[in-house]
Amino acid sequence: MSNCSTCPSNSSCSKDKGTCTVQINPNNKIKKVIAVMSGKGGVGKSTVSVLLAKKLNELGFDVGILDADVTGPSVPRLLDIKEKARGTEEFILPVESKEGIKVMSVNLLMEDENQPVLWRGPVVSGVINQFWTDVLWEELDYLIIDMPPGTSDVALTVMQSIPINGVVMVSIPQDLVTMIVAKAINMARKMDVEVLGVIQNMSYISCPDCGKKIRLFNSEKAEEEYREMGIDILGELPMTQTLNNYDDLTHDRIEFDKIFTPIVLDIMKKLD
Repeated sequence: MSNCSTCPSNSSCSKDKGTCTVQINPNNKIKKVIAVMSGKGGVGKSTVSVLLAKKLNELGFDVGILDADVTGPSVPRLLDIKEKARGTEEFILPVESKEGIKVMSVNLLMEDENQPVLWRGPVVSGVINQFWTDVLWEELDYLIIDMPPGTSDVALTVMQSIPINGVVMVSIPQDLVTMIVAKAINMARKMDVEVLGVIQNMSYISCPDCGKKIRLFNSEKAEEEYREMGIDILGELPMTQTLNNYDDLTHDRIEFDKIFTPIVLDIMKKLD
């Protein structure tokens, strides 16, 4: 199934064509692949993946999400998907959200989403490969990959087996988290995958009365560390009760769009 001409990274690829392990399903035509990564759990990586997919969808692009967090999948719940994935003799069919975002997640293959995934690393890596090669994504402008925490088997599998155009790192401006995210940044660089920048999540709370930003952490120190690494800060997101439910932002939606839309446009510009 390998075909360099249909690979999203073909124009910028530096891999040896003879030894490249990336497989391409000829039935899929995916223009750009964005991995959303952190290295650290609990920073809102899946939320950012879904928000990014929704905003790209709103801008008129065909979008899919590959939920690579096999042991902690949350994308279907965030998109309020109840339907289970189906398949044909050849392919697995992704489930579409109400917005038309195509999704594949291990939770879409399980009868009960609360059941744990008790698989060892090689099995998990095999599932990720199948989500890339055996899912009928068809034509997509952007495929968002929601990465699992850490820099071990699954992250390696994704970076070696899927032609990622760029990685968006998600962090919170706290010392320990910044250190772990730095590990993920260095991993991406060692794998020759471009880091597009960092989104600082849960950076502040907006006062409901005066709108003043109340900082929860020392964001200046984190920003300084990223600058020293040569990493751009794509933007900051507030901590808000309704952030996980994009449809329920109501009156906060306009203010949130003012924050998040420039981040998405910056990501698109960097990819082009």
